[in-house]
Amino acid sequence: MLSTTCNVLKRCASKTGSLGAVSCRLKHSLPDLKYDFNALEPYISADIMQLHHQKHHNTYVTNLNVAEEKLQEAIAKNDTSAIIALQPALKFNGGGHINHSIFWENLSPNGGGEPTGDLLAAINKDFGSFDAMKKQLVASTVAVQGSGWGWLGYNPGTGRLSVATCANQDPLQATTGLVPLFGIDVWEHAYYLQYKNVRPDYVSAIFNVANWDDVASRLAAAK
Repeated sequence: MLSTTCNVLKRCASKTGSLGAVSCRLKHSLPDLKYDFNALEPYISADIMQLHHQKHHNTYVTNLNVAEEKLQEAIAKNDTSAIIALQPALKFNGGGHINHSIFWENLSPNGGGEPTGDLLAAINKDFGSFDAMKKQLVASTVAVQGSGWGWLGYNPGTGRLSVATCANQDPLQATTGLVPLFGIDVWEHAYYLQYKNVRPDYVSAIFNVANWDDVASRLAAAK
């Protein structure tokens, strides 16, 4: 994330003459949902969706923009210590923004069932069956200690699908090298209002609104 931001700033600087004059950084914004807050009921309540999207994701976006502004200033001043000190905020809030932007599109009121086509073929090849993949992903996600995410990802090096988990808001690709295809948020804010402390029920229920068309598109783009 740091190298990407630095490259953007350097390209901007080439247009303005100096890093101190950089002013072309693009700010992140909260993505719109493609469905109403209540569209995923009864599996995810409208109250959860509104709180999750409007409050939690929006906070990550706001704090990421603040951190990147400070990073821009630190780079302009060639302040290496400040650049290093900003990395946790960039990772946490940047990861939160990346993860949630995928999460909303991974879900659909018209979702559920089983995937088809190339996605199903890849799942069958790498896991034996859809049910086997689902069982592994559910078990791994439920077992996340504290807050984090469960993921179905694609390994560009091996061409295989894999299940992985990440702590907190760590982004999958930057953390593991896997391209994120389908993510399950197991921070308590994603389910506690409805499922209380019964995380397994929430993780299992989310497959009823899984947008396999979106997952298939991500797999096709990753290959």
